[in-house]
Amino acid sequence: MTGPQPEKTDDGRWIIVSGRRWRATDPAIPEGLKDELVHELMRARRAIKSGDLTARARVHAAKVALGERGEPWWEPTDEGRRARALAATSTLLRERRGEPVHADEVARVVGGDGWQDILAIVESVFRDQHSNEKWVLQEDDAGLSVTAGPGFET
Repeated sequence: MTGPQPEKTDDGRWIIVSGRRWRATDPAIPEGLKDELVHELMRARRAIKSGDLTARARVHAAKVALGERGEPWWEPTDEGRRARALAATSTLLRERRGEPVHADEVARVVGGDGWQDILAIVESVFRDQHSNEKWVLQEDDAGLSVTAGPGFET
């Protein structure tokens, strides 16, 4: 069950919590993918409390993936899309624990309805991380996907 939603500014870019303005989650992220990103964010926040030294980086990656940090989601650049694709893929890999992440899923997180226009950027990020041995790349009729590689820090 969802609790009360925070107040939003008229343009939907910000939420207001206790009189303070915070960047809103990108509303173009499909619900199922958003749920996965938020689940990993919450798990990382709990890990901070238990002393996990990697948890702050995990929180940051999840918030970048959600559009709450980094470049504003309403003013995208190719560099910002690359950073967000990297963060989204890393967050989804942690959440899925061994299951693959598909390029079209990450493109939908980062690009919303225009996801097909940024698929090449996502595929480039996949290939870069594969060459660094962080991700294992698979290519088939469904397109590109990745799983965690030996250099990936969970």
